Amino acid sequence: MLAVSSKQCSQRKASSYFRVHRSTLRYRPKFPSVKKETIDNAIVDLSIEHPELGSDKVGRLVRNRGLRVSSERVRKVRREECLKVPPPKKKQSRRGISTGQHPKKAARRGHVWTWDFIHDTTIKGGSYRTLSVVDEYTREVHALHVARNIGSGKVQEVMSELVDRHGAPDYIRSDNGPEFVAKSLQAWLRYENIKTLYIDPGCPWQNGYVESFHDKFRRECLARELFFTLSEARVVIAAWRKKFNQIRPHRSLSMKTPEEFAFGWLPGERYRAQHASYAAASGLRSGSMLTEPWNCLSIGSDPLTLCGP
Repeated sequence: MLAVSSKQCSQRKASSYFRVHRSTLRYRPKFPSVKKETIDNAIVDLSIEHPELGSDKVGRLVRNRGLRVSSERVRKVRREECLKVPPPKKKQSRRGISTGQHPKKAARRGHVWTWDFIHDTTIKGGSYRTLSVVDEYTREVHALHVARNIGSGKVQEVMSELVDRHGAPDYIRSDNGPEFVAKSLQAWLRYENIKTLYIDPGCPWQNGYVESFHDKFRRECLARELFFTLSEARVVIAAWRKKFNQIRPHRSLSMKTPEEFAFGWLPGERYRAQHASYAAASGLRSGSMLTEPWNCLSIGSDPLTLCGP
């Protein structure tokens, strides 16, 4: 190389003698500029100072120092220095295995039940959960279990009581909550010969009956009451469940209550039967002194002043 530089030997002869290309003899190393080194050092320093930040945020911090750098350069330097933040691992949600076939629409009472949770808080600040179990065909609310914590064991206990009282349903529909996909609960459902219908994750519309019920439950009960204690919430919710099943008419049931629809009664038949049984138990007749004044009232009369229109 000294002979080539002093022109004592040509590049052609030197490259032929050393068996290298002539461009190798002409190559001159390029050292990084001071500005580039400053930018790379800033990227490394900020990445070490803020290890939780990604390349985009580190690049913004470098630019805040008055240095011009592209996002691709920031990513390249971080890769070379092994400063890349590993991506967060996706949480693998557990999914229940449906033993029944979708879609399954309820065709009779006790054919398909559905259950889910709804949350609320008391005035004192404590939160509680309500486990609701609904018959999809008759819209009967079989259970509204209120507690601070409800695990799979309590769900199985409540369901066991309902099976003893109403009989086991053919299918039960639910989401993939940990309380509903627990192995112990699935084993108990198989023992009771109850098939499961698990909806797809993130698809609450596939469990529309219980979601519709929760909307009514929230609007007509939870949003209208202020519960100071858990015991008060249990008493009020139990009374509302009885009202929902026996008094509240449903448009989807031809303005019948769930109880009237389940037993094939006419609208108001249960109320008239109860009124007659109360009168018979009290020994009242239709023309007695206690019932006659009320029967004599006209349709437009005021029951408080006993005056007509």
